[in-house]
This record gives sequence, C-alpha cells and structure tokens, in this order.
Amino acid sequence: MRIVILGAAESGAGAAVLAQKQGFDTFVSDMGKIKPRYKEMLDAHNIPWEEGHHTEQLILNANEIIKSPGIPDTAPMVQKVKAAGIPIISEIEFAGRYTTSKMICITGSNGKTTTTSLIYHIFKNAGYDVGLAGNIGNSLALQVAEDPHEYYVIELSSFQLDNMYDFRANIAVLLNITPDHLDRYQGSMQLYTDAKMRILQNQTADDAFVYWNEDPIIKKELAKYHIESRMCPFSIVKKEGMIGYIADGEYHIERPTPFNMEQEELSLTGKHNMYNTLAAGITADISGISNDVIRTSLSDFEGVEHRLERVCKVHGVQYINDSKATNVDACWYALESMTTPTVLILGGLDKGNDYTAIRDLVKEKCRALVFLGVDNRKLHDFFDSMGLPTVETHSMPECVKACSELAQEGDTVLLSPCCASFDLFKNMEDRGEQFKALARAL
Repeated sequence: MRIVILGAAESGAGAAVLAQKQGFDTFVSDMGKIKPRYKEMLDAHNIPWEEGHHTEQLILNANEIIKSPGIPDTAPMVQKVKAAGIPIISEIEFAGRYTTSKMICITGSNGKTTTTSLIYHIFKNAGYDVGLAGNIGNSLALQVAEDPHEYYVIELSSFQLDNMYDFRANIAVLLNITPDHLDRYQGSMQLYTDAKMRILQNQTADDAFVYWNEDPIIKKELAKYHIESRMCPFSIVKKEGMIGYIADGEYHIERPTPFNMEQEELSLTGKHNMYNTLAAGITADISGISNDVIRTSLSDFEGVEHRLERVCKVHGVQYINDSKATNVDACWYALESMTTPTVLILGGLDKGNDYTAIRDLVKEKCRALVFLGVDNRKLHDFFDSMGLPTVETHSMPECVKACSELAQEGDTVLLSPCCASFDLFKNMEDRGEQFKALARAL
C-alpha cells in the first residue's frame, strides 16, 4: 500500500515517519521549501521527498493521501487527488489508527491554545504520561511512532477536523464557535460550524463532551445531534445542570469530584479565561486528577505566548502582545479585558471579517487605532467614521513608532489584529516577536 503525504512541516514529516514504520511505501511532496530539520528527519528514515513542485505520477498512484491542514481543498493537486478518487485524511486521523491511548481533544474558534496548554500543564503536574500534539507540541504521528504516551492532549483546528473520520476523542472540549476562516469555507458559517462539530463524531457512552453552555451556535447545533457521550456543560454563572461555573467569586466544579477555589487565586484573568479555565479544570476532574493538583496547576500556570502577553511598560504605557487574535471574536475578548485607554493595532490578511462585533468596545475603550497591513482599505471603510485618530502603517517598526506617539502615560498599546499575519509576516509568531522586540527597544 502506498501513502503519499502532501506538505512536509510538523504534521507531514511526522506522518511520514509513522507511515514508513507501519510498512507503507511512503512519499512526501511539498509545493514550498521544506525546512532543513524536516529534510533531516525524512533523510534519517530514508523517506523519499520532493519540494517546490508536485510530481503527479508519484502522487496519483497513492492508495491514501495524508494532507497538511494548511493546504486548502481548492489547491490544484488536491483537486486532482479528489478527481482520482483517492481518500484524503489528516495526520491526526492516521495517527489514531496506531494507538489506544486516551485522546483529550480541544477545539473552538478562540481559546484553544490556552486551554490545551493548561490541560497539558495539569496532567504533567499530576504525573500523567502525556504528550502535547495537534496545532501545538510535536506531531501526534511522530509521538505515536517514536515517543508514545498514555494520554495525548490535542489542539484541533477546523482544518484538521475536516479530514478526520474514524478518530475518536475520549474527552472532547468545544469552547465556542464564532466566525473564522470563512475564506476556506466558501463564506459559509454553517460549513465552518459543521467542521467544529466533527469533534463529537464516534464518541460513545464511555466518553465525555465538555462545552460552553451559553454559546448560541453550539446550543443550536446540539439540538440536531444524538449525543451518546456524557454531557459536561459549563457557564460563568451558576445554573442548574452545569458541571462547572463561577459564583460569588469562587470557581466551582460540581462533579465527578466536587472542587472549588477562590477566583482570585486563578493565574489566568479576564472573562474569556474563565471559560478556558473551567474547561481545563472539568477535563482534569473527569480524568481523575486530584483536587490538590488541579488547585496548584490553576494557580501557577503562566499563560501562552502571543495571547494577551504583557510585554513591557515604557514611559508609563503597557504594551500587550495578542498576536494570536486572528479573528474578530478574539479581539473582542482582548478589548473587553482592557481597563485603561487603549491604542489598538488592527490589520493583516482579512479572512472575511465583520468588525461590527467590536464597534462598541472600540468606541468605549480605544484612544486611537493603528492599521498594520498591506491593504487597510476595509479597516478604513469600517472605522474611519467613528472619529478616532487612525494611522496607516505597513511595517512593524512604523506601527510601534506610531503607537508610541499616540499613547499617553497610563494607556495600553494592544496588538490584537483580528487578521492573519501572512501579508507582512512569516506567521503569527513572527508578528508577535517583532512587536515585542520593538516595544522593548523604545
């Protein structure tokens, strides 16, 4: 049997190693340049690869294709694979065939990385044999092949879920569903929602489904599903039937093992982080982790880089890096947590954004707006009529300079751009790192 992997980054290279270990005729093809470390990994396992092009006769003879989540279905080679009737799966789907480990899977439009990282932190503190995989950590397939664990905590994007069919999450966590990546889903919110809901597929009565009870889209979608797994809803207010909630300044988990702690002892702050912390604590409780470990872990977790990361204070101005805020809803949560006048940096590669959701918070919280992107016309069209000072910039040095001139002592400069980074930066991390370096150099 022949397995071809399209894309040779973390997931693709890991899938190739596992495929070869399982005895498949394996080939890797990447339209771009393959990073040196992945070339070395493939060469060390004697796996043939190509970069900069796709050779059709080496791909269309596959029995199965493992596709990188970053490659859209509209890519010409993907279209040819589909026309040839060759099944396409994700690296996570492939890896799941070769392990019986417990899978804790987290998805949602916002909060995935923080929640996944916090769950992993709790499991590590509890002494569990656990791996971190999916959008963060190492390739699940590579870990299954070479460094297996009893548990895996996996952050899943909608793109990964699209090509998952038989994979089963023992604990599925669904944080929220808000508009994102609509450019990849034909502008259809329903198609994007359907992808997120796939985290429930194949769950049994032995499994658990942890979700935010008040999310309007989740609530609407659940009415369409017959769910066999244990329902574990949470809320930030006390309501009947909630597994977890916040009440009177206390964080509560009702079952399976009752747990509570003072809200002020939680390391993560802001309303959005209460959702993330409830989801993580419930997941740990379901997994049999003791109250003492949960309490310690929720109080000493240091947060996630590029997510509301306090960078420095310069001339009385606080600089905050929220480069992970690549959609409007993530920016809403960031603005909602601001307590001082804010100079907000917006812009990048627009993914079909509707900025209406943040209009009122921008009016209430912002002193000025700085647009950072190749093409900022959509931002000007929406925000210029609000009467706030705006500055057009096309590089991070320009942007940080403008912010430093606009901000007054006691203000906050917030990079929470609502958009993808690929117009001016290598990725979201590059955008955040440049912002941090320039802010610290002021």
